[in-house]
Amino acid sequence: MGLLQRIGEAEMNLCLVFNRASLRPVPGRMFAVVSRLGDGVFWYVLMIALPVIHGWEAIWASLHMAVVGAVALPIYKWLKHTTVRSRPCDRDALIHRSVPALDQFSFPSGHTMHAVGFTIVLLAYYPEWALLVVPFTVLVALSRLVLGLHYPTDVLAGAGIGATVALVSLAL
Repeated sequence: MGLLQRIGEAEMNLCLVFNRASLRPVPGRMFAVVSRLGDGVFWYVLMIALPVIHGWEAIWASLHMAVVGAVALPIYKWLKHTTVRSRPCDRDALIHRSVPALDQFSFPSGHTMHAVGFTIVLLAYYPEWALLVVPFTVLVALSRLVLGLHYPTDVLAGAGIGATVALVSLAL
């Protein structure tokens, strides 16, 4: 048994705890909507809206966010296909999958990676957006657990990758 499999076994009880929320109608629907928005819809609309809201100079923030996403994506894809970690909902029949997965493997969480990366870049340019995007980013990360699609370490790894790529890009 590989390291990720052993960690996954240890995390399964935590996955079950988070996943229970998806069985209740209101939280289940709410996290499904948050997850769908976290597929990119929220972020792409925001990138387009920034220049409209803040003027043409905001195009740099939007482009910076897009570059962070583009740089993080191949890292994410490489890890997905290298680790081939099964999703919690595929490993345990007690984990209810509330929405379809976008791909086969769980490690790392791409939703969380992009949400964290985009949030860090956006807040470097426009800190006043924190009240909207920080809670949304936290909800996106939680949605991946509640919906039965990721282990906590998938979410932490996604957050770490997104934060690293964003912070390095801001330091350049």
